[in-house]
Amino acid sequence: MRWGRTAVLATASAVGAGAVAVLAGRAVSDLAVRHRTADPASAGGLRVHSAAAGRVALTRSADTQRPGRYGLEWDGGAGHAVVGELLETTAQTAVRSLERVDRGTLPVGGEAELTPRVFTGDPRSAFGLDYSETTVRGELGPLPAWYVPGLREPWVIAVHGLGAAREQTLPLLPVCARLNIPVLSVTYRNDEGAPPSPDGIGHFGESEWRDVEAAIRLAVDSGASRIVLYGWSVGAGMVLRAAERSAWRELVRGVVLDSAVLDWRAAARALTTRRGVPASLAALGVRAAEGRTGLDAAAAPALEESPGLEVPLLILHSPQDPIASIAPVRRLVDRQGQRAVLREYPGAAHAALWNSDQRRYEEDVRRFLTPLL
Repeated sequence: MRWGRTAVLATASAVGAGAVAVLAGRAVSDLAVRHRTADPASAGGLRVHSAAAGRVALTRSADTQRPGRYGLEWDGGAGHAVVGELLETTAQTAVRSLERVDRGTLPVGGEAELTPRVFTGDPRSAFGLDYSETTVRGELGPLPAWYVPGLREPWVIAVHGLGAAREQTLPLLPVCARLNIPVLSVTYRNDEGAPPSPDGIGHFGESEWRDVEAAIRLAVDSGASRIVLYGWSVGAGMVLRAAERSAWRELVRGVVLDSAVLDWRAAARALTTRRGVPASLAALGVRAAEGRTGLDAAAAPALEESPGLEVPLLILHSPQDPIASIAPVRRLVDRQGQRAVLREYPGAAHAALWNSDQRRYEEDVRRFLTPLL
């Protein structure tokens, strides 16, 4: 892994333990603060053992045995298929239903990655939905966005999470289309096609929330009088901040949090150790990330301790989320009282709740949005 190579080279150069610690800490912190990292919900390094009509055998692991529907990608995303329910397991494989192959030929004997990306492309190619490309005027420059029209309010502003892109918001669109409400699916600083932050790294929502506010401004300028903010992972932290700090916060009528990262330090440690980094180096990397981002643990309260919101919250989370612990989520729910509804998805991966139970997820969202129409 690159972080390991950096540390080894630093040691070999005999520049001293202190310098090695600094270099290793910086390399590990890159995994947490560099925006274009791998999707934390994806599981790579899987072998495609065999494929037949309607079935594919993958390396057996906790990820390949999860319930639900997932994308299967190979050759850097050039190949894409969709796998469904777990059919059987052997000592070394997990056999899942093969729903379709969208691109390429399954690499039998080769490697693939299991990912939440069941749908790829844009709203039209994924669902046949009318949409337009638009631009949010952010403080750092233009931010590409999808606008899916609707005849009713509120507008939903959808914000993807860590290591993802606008495609993460695609599963939400059919629910909103059935309710005939508009969706603005946005990008933010350091996304592909969006301007970089001044230091080129992510700040776990502490600065990025202002790009969400810019999206609210675009919606308001386009006639919106009511807004629902909807975020995944780190994007959930962004919408929480925007709901509290935005100049247009009085227009926010509801907030939806999917796999919310409320404690970024714990998430950064989990993310780096999930990628094979030893725990001691992961802790060093988090300290390095604090210094690089300027996020002071003493000065910045945890998100679940921030002032209470006066709007309904729907919070969707997995008790077994390997990246974002559910403990601060439950504290947020306790703080919000009857305004917050928590729906737990046992066994689901981070930001892959829709994948684990599509029907239940869409119904939870529909029930939350309907009274806000």
